[in-house]
Amino acid sequence: MNETRNMILAVVLSALVLLGWSALSDRFLPTATPPKTTVENGQVKPVPRPEADPTADSPPALRSRAAVLGATPRVRIETPSLRGSLNLRGARIDDLMLVRHSQDLRRSSPPIRLLSPAGAPGAYFASFGWLGEGVQAPDANTVWQANSDVLAPGRPVTLGWTNPTGQRFELIVSVDGGYLFKVRGRVANGGAGPIAIRPYALVSRAQKAADPDAWTHHVGPIAFLGGAANYDVNYGTLDEAGAAGTSFTSNGGWLGFTDKYWLTALAPVGDAGLNASFRRSATGGYQADYARQPTIVAPGQMLATETRLFAGAKEKELLDGYEEQGIPKLSKSIDWGWFEWFMRPIFQGLLWLFHALGNFGLAIVALTFIVRLVMYPIFDRQFRGMAAMRVLQPKMKELQERYKDDRERMQRETIELYKREKVNPAAGCLPIFLQIPVFYALYKVLTVSVEMRHQPFYGWIRDLSAPDPLTPVNLFGLLPFIPPGFLAIGVLPILLGITMWLQFKLNPAPLDPIQKQVFSIMPWVMMFVMAPFAAGLQLYWVVSNILGIAQQKWLYHKYDTERVTARAAAAG
Repeated sequence: MNETRNMILAVVLSALVLLGWSALSDRFLPTATPPKTTVENGQVKPVPRPEADPTADSPPALRSRAAVLGATPRVRIETPSLRGSLNLRGARIDDLMLVRHSQDLRRSSPPIRLLSPAGAPGAYFASFGWLGEGVQAPDANTVWQANSDVLAPGRPVTLGWTNPTGQRFELIVSVDGGYLFKVRGRVANGGAGPIAIRPYALVSRAQKAADPDAWTHHVGPIAFLGGAANYDVNYGTLDEAGAAGTSFTSNGGWLGFTDKYWLTALAPVGDAGLNASFRRSATGGYQADYARQPTIVAPGQMLATETRLFAGAKEKELLDGYEEQGIPKLSKSIDWGWFEWFMRPIFQGLLWLFHALGNFGLAIVALTFIVRLVMYPIFDRQFRGMAAMRVLQPKMKELQERYKDDRERMQRETIELYKREKVNPAAGCLPIFLQIPVFYALYKVLTVSVEMRHQPFYGWIRDLSAPDPLTPVNLFGLLPFIPPGFLAIGVLPILLGITMWLQFKLNPAPLDPIQKQVFSIMPWVMMFVMAPFAAGLQLYWVVSNILGIAQQKWLYHKYDTERVTARAAAAG
């Protein structure tokens, strides 16, 4: 009767883990990225995903993007990382594609489009200008004159406009080989009287990001103002605040919008005071902006200011480099979470291994070996205790039989046996707990780092940041459908379940029947649980299990031999 009850309880607990996880994981631990590949007729094929474009269209646009781009005079932008154009009407950077990052895995896949002009699908742009009192300042309809038709690294472009009263406005725009624009603004007062002028810059986007904002990574408005990163403001916050928005005062810093992998941020040069805000427009768009304090410019004098615009992928090495150039804590645009102090070294180690080995999958395998090597002294102590537990199994079964009707007495006698033999039954849990930070750090790296996006391993694994696409559920691609959710059990999750089961078989069997039944079911539950996660995470766990099995076999042999030798010496 008790055995039947225990089995029912074990099955119920396992079902709760399986079903509860699928319900909660999307909220708290979402899959790193949606599947980018599928297997059809035994061949790995990319899955076209237009929604990978962070400016994917929601409502139909009034005009096509090509029509809008062709309606205004433009300066072409050409860099190793960017391609697009600068709009001379309104001095907007509103056409930008990231040429080193494609939307999906197809060879013909277009690059990621980050910025798009107003009036076109997914409008998203940056603008620079001045607010003036007693002076006509350029506005969104002002057509600027440019001294060049190409903006490229080492080839800055000067935009100029003069108002009817003699004030000259200039924007000198330059760009590097990465994702950083520098915009120097100059106002020369050629009029008869003083003017009050206030420089500003803004980033405007017509829609929310296509990426979801999750507990594990922040998507939406983001800022580093007042010496601290702000992840608290999101699109829902701005929807509630309406036109009033959310305001900040700061001396320097940066603000803008982040997607999962992409960032557009304004960073004024210097630590002068500024007023910054996020707001939602009446038309449903969102805006991040800042304005400096008003300055009086006397006749014959000039006011000069400078701001920087980061518009691109959140590649950590570039972000760190821009921090050295004076943009404070730009790498905070990557939402590292609470364990940033631990995740950064893990990420740096993975990057180093990737550069050394040339493959991120091999880097993950190498990281697994390193973690196992560093933790070897702890594993050594663990298995010494587990070897002793295996020797005690006959005595423990004898106690279980002797006191099967008195569970309290059996527990006391078992504890006394542990004390006499100097065995700690909980020692085997320590390595598992110590690996949790490494596992979570790797999960975060796979989730938030653009360096892991679309990174292949070997064979059918074309994207380590997406789930394993090869699954027996559709006969490894022979059936023409993609299994949904946790039913898409790939080869790596199956190997994970098998290797975990083998590890549990090597461990001493627990005396408690409930624990024994749960442990017998848990590997197969985890096979389903881990199916929607990134293949890189599954790879780490499988390799770790294989190394664990090898360690267990060798250490059991080692300590069993030691114990036999010690007993023989004592008997002699």
